[in-house]
Amino acid sequence: MDNKKHLQFKTNINCSGCVAAVKPHLDKLISSDSWQVDTSNKDKILSVDTNTISEEEIINTVQKAGFKIETIIK
Repeated sequence: MDNKKHLQFKTNINCSGCVAAVKPHLDKLISSDSWQVDTSNKDKILSVDTNTISEEEIINTVQKAGFKIETIIK
């Protein structure tokens, strides 16, 4: 049974260079096929599918990489 959570965050990761900068940090935390950034969206949405990583861990990782991030409240 798959209980993955789909988390979304608003970021300032706005280009392929920014994605490349954050990639090693996120890949260390979670599998590279479990996250993506929609740089064409005005809110630069980071989407993460996980069943083990908390929102706080993702936020801390992206902030350590030098980017702004906030949880999207639905």
